[in-house]
Amino acid sequence: MCKFLRYFFYKNFAFTLVHFWYSFFSGFSSQVAYEDWFITLYIVCYSSLPVLLVGLLDQDVGDKLSLKFPKLYLPGQQGSLFNYKNFFISLCHGIFTSLIIFFIPYGAFLQTMGQDGKAPSDYQSFAVVTASSLIITVNLQISLDTSYWTFVNCFAVLGSIAIYFGIMFDIHSAGIHVLFPSAFTFTGVASNALRQPYLWLTIILTVGISLLPVICIQFLYKTLQPSVGDKVQRNRRKYEAEEEEKKKPTPFQRGRRSRRSAYAFSHSQGYADLIASGRSFRQRPQGRRNPQESIREAPQAENI
Repeated sequence: MCKFLRYFFYKNFAFTLVHFWYSFFSGFSSQVAYEDWFITLYIVCYSSLPVLLVGLLDQDVGDKLSLKFPKLYLPGQQGSLFNYKNFFISLCHGIFTSLIIFFIPYGAFLQTMGQDGKAPSDYQSFAVVTASSLIITVNLQISLDTSYWTFVNCFAVLGSIAIYFGIMFDIHSAGIHVLFPSAFTFTGVASNALRQPYLWLTIILTVGISLLPVICIQFLYKTLQPSVGDKVQRNRRKYEAEEEEKKKPTPFQRGRRSRRSAYAFSHSQGYADLIASGRSFRQRPQGRRNPQESIREAPQAENI
């Protein structure tokens, strides 16, 4: 749940602050940096499902390891998973991402020329590239924060990106513009803008610069200052192998039994050593003998 809250603030800061940076170049005219429909669908369709599944399904370690290491519950009890410090980190992370998402496409669109000799540096193409960079960045960011991957998580991340491009091409089509000309004004922008290879390079560069510092910081933290959960994750396979060894049945080992005697009543000296020696004084019958002779030859206690 704490990871859900941190990511929720991060993705909203990264989305909203792009408008703030854009206002410095639009003369503070209150013009938005994205398309109107993108603003409407961003939270509902493009970025809500992955973070929701992380809040429901994600776990740093399994249930058995959680019971084996009670110290894993201490960070939650101490309130160190979400506090003012983590909120400030999410704010700074969102500010950094918004700066990258706005200024790299802005620099790429400044005095550019396409392969067809036309300059695609218009507002609508800029909005498409910026929105595409934002969607890919925030969905890959939640992938870096996911500890327990399932098919549902993978489908949610890739599906959110696919849904974005699918809806974008639909609302930029000429057919829907004919039906609702005043509501859908970005006619043919997506197909024309994303046809330029250098705009795809701009998107890849924006996403890479946004995620590379996060990857480096996470690597350094888990290497130099790992938490209890990181240490358990690192040795998870070893702990699971130990549990499997404990579950295996112990093989029967035929060993040498120690002779014990229950002869404890009082008798004359020497009987205890005789019983502990384990020697049998009964002779095996040879051939067929008379039962009465066997009874007479059987050793008696007082003759031993």
